[in-house]
Amino acid sequence: MRALDRKLWRDLWHMRGQAVAIALVVMCGVATHVMFLSTLHALRDTQQGYYREYRFADVFVSLKRAPEALRERIAALPGVARADTRVVAPLRVDMPDFGEPVNALMVSLPAPGGLNALHLREGRLPAPERADEVVVSTPFAEAHGLHPGGRFHVILNGRRQALTVAGTALSPEFIQQMRPGSAFPDSKRYGVMWMERRALGQAYDLEGAFNDLAIGLAPGASAAAVMAAVDGLLERYGGLGAYARHDQRSHRFLSEELQQLGTLARLFPAMFLAVAAYLLNVVIGRLVTMQREQVATLKAFGYGNGAILAHYLKLVAAIAAAGIVAGVGLGHWLGGLLAGLYMDFYHFPWLRYTLEPLVVVQAAAVSLLAACAGAWAAVARVARLQPAQAMRPEPPARYRETLPERLGLKRWMSQPTRMIARHIGRRPLKSALAVVGIALGCGIILTGLFQRDTVGYMINVQFGMSQREDLSLSFTDPTAYRARFELAALPGIQRVEVFRAVPVRLKSGHLEYRTSIRGLESGGELQRLLDADLRPVALPAEGLLLTDHLGKRLGVKAGDRITVEVLEGARPRRDVVVAGLVKEYLGVSAYMDLAALNAFMREGPTISGAWLGVDRAQLAGLFERFKGIPRVAGVAERVQEIRAFNRVMDETMLFFTYVATVFAVVIAFGVIYNSARIALTERGRELASLRVLGFTRGEIAYILLGELAVLTLAAIPLGLVAGRWMCHYIASTMQNDLFRVPVVLAPQTYAFAVTVVLVSALLSGLAVRSRLDKLDLVAVLKTPE
Repeated sequence: MRALDRKLWRDLWHMRGQAVAIALVVMCGVATHVMFLSTLHALRDTQQGYYREYRFADVFVSLKRAPEALRERIAALPGVARADTRVVAPLRVDMPDFGEPVNALMVSLPAPGGLNALHLREGRLPAPERADEVVVSTPFAEAHGLHPGGRFHVILNGRRQALTVAGTALSPEFIQQMRPGSAFPDSKRYGVMWMERRALGQAYDLEGAFNDLAIGLAPGASAAAVMAAVDGLLERYGGLGAYARHDQRSHRFLSEELQQLGTLARLFPAMFLAVAAYLLNVVIGRLVTMQREQVATLKAFGYGNGAILAHYLKLVAAIAAAGIVAGVGLGHWLGGLLAGLYMDFYHFPWLRYTLEPLVVVQAAAVSLLAACAGAWAAVARVARLQPAQAMRPEPPARYRETLPERLGLKRWMSQPTRMIARHIGRRPLKSALAVVGIALGCGIILTGLFQRDTVGYMINVQFGMSQREDLSLSFTDPTAYRARFELAALPGIQRVEVFRAVPVRLKSGHLEYRTSIRGLESGGELQRLLDADLRPVALPAEGLLLTDHLGKRLGVKAGDRITVEVLEGARPRRDVVVAGLVKEYLGVSAYMDLAALNAFMREGPTISGAWLGVDRAQLAGLFERFKGIPRVAGVAERVQEIRAFNRVMDETMLFFTYVATVFAVVIAFGVIYNSARIALTERGRELASLRVLGFTRGEIAYILLGELAVLTLAAIPLGLVAGRWMCHYIASTMQNDLFRVPVVLAPQTYAFAVTVVLVSALLSGLAVRSRLDKLDLVAVLKTPE
């Protein structure tokens, strides 16, 4: 073994505690990088393979009713590779031994070789001659324990019918299965089913006709051009407007999630590795400073600058390599857990999760680059010294009175306290870097915890202050206003507020957005609109209220005018003034006064559904009554919405919260422990001299650990501010049409971050104090200046 290599291993053993701390920080950065990127690649590869193999459509459109003969004209449009007509209908399901409302979407079976093919998990497809057989989506079947041969009842177009499960399946069109109007899935209360086209068409009077269309595009075709042509053909048949794959609800939800995963894959490893680079800069800088004479001796014996640089960089690489190996293994394991959680949330038939060599190479390269960059400046500075100059000790530091002393506080400062102040003051850059390092550890703890606080806040605002109903009820078709009084007369219903929902396309200049306008009654208590300060907003007699996110999408503010194109009925198109903006965290909608919306539609008093406040003791009886009302399309319970929200957060977002918090604690301890060890190494001779001069162990411990305490206390406020800024950055990447994440940090989150930093400082202080107590005064004093 070469002499420099033996020296390298001896140096590593001498600084083993600091090396382990730095390796753990590198491990955290590599683990997050591998975890996120491995999961991201697995989900994207699985998604693309699934879409390709099962022919996921490129364009979708729903309509009222069109003759089947129209399909040939659509298929002949330029850019259309295939057009599949379908029958699609919402329905209510009466599941045995489940008393709560259950809704489903019934879709006609795809044609052989057609778009949106099914992946059978159990059983078979329905027999052509059997009008009572269906294929049930796998998540719904698993939630209710359904298997081939199982039976249940549904309401098909107002008629109760018994159905038999022929099989269970998954579809690329419904990777995420959510009830319309809900932001989160609930497989017990909403599912998808497929039935033979002829039987479903007969049930809904659509024989020889269709009410839904899926289109596959030819390579290179323009989706916008195809959608415009399709809309022109289907407008007279009640077309609701074609939309491309990127606006399809299931695909969009998954795409937003993958985008956020990619952001986290860039952000958190960068923060962890920046801390590791800082630590290596400080530790290696101190090491080479202490070894100035050794460097001079090596150069005198003929070792060049390159050899000396390579020696210290190998030392850095050895520490980083330990962190990389541990991080790759840990990241691969965590990535498997995270991918499994996504498989429970997004329903793929398989998951191609592998640890790609490219991910490992990227993680190793970035980590080594960060480590070497952190140590390069310190090593290069000493390597450039001439042998004679390097053999001289560094000039002694020049001490002077600190600002507090000059301000007249000297008389109240003990001698050890003045030593602490002067040592911090004589090396302000080093002290500032130590403060920044500790602050980063504190801030990263906040980034790991703020999502937990945010979830609780969003639930409180969305379901506690805005949506306060017990039940949400929707009708199969727009219904006369008198249904409000029929609902109010039912036993157990304490309050009724009705609404009208109209699908629209909103346009402002070249910007447009497809959503719905909800007409609400003024003075509602069950459903309230809130402003930016979360105060209730009164509905204007005229004009439109937009969610703040939709206002940004359309580039409008209060007082501007936008064009409203209605996509049903007489399809009016008019300009409407934006009366104001409201705050919502889930979904994107527009609101009008109910009477104004009915007038806009040139309809009489019409409603689409109702929000109900009920006596929960009579909830089961109300569910039974609603099952017997044919025009009730579905019923949703607010309590279950909240549970679905919490379940999704616990299974995805909060998983990373726990991982990030643990990693942040490791980083905080690593930064503070290294700061304490470096301080001890730098001041060992000075402290030993003080002991010889009569200072007690407690006094020298106070001098050393007091400096650490001052730097830690100075770093905490900075860390809290930096952490909040990082939380704002993360939240800014999570603003989309499905949900917007605010930055909410509870007092206990700040308290936890501060506690972790203080406990890390305490443990580091105890570790250093034990070394102080074992200080060999004779050996230290023999060390030359």
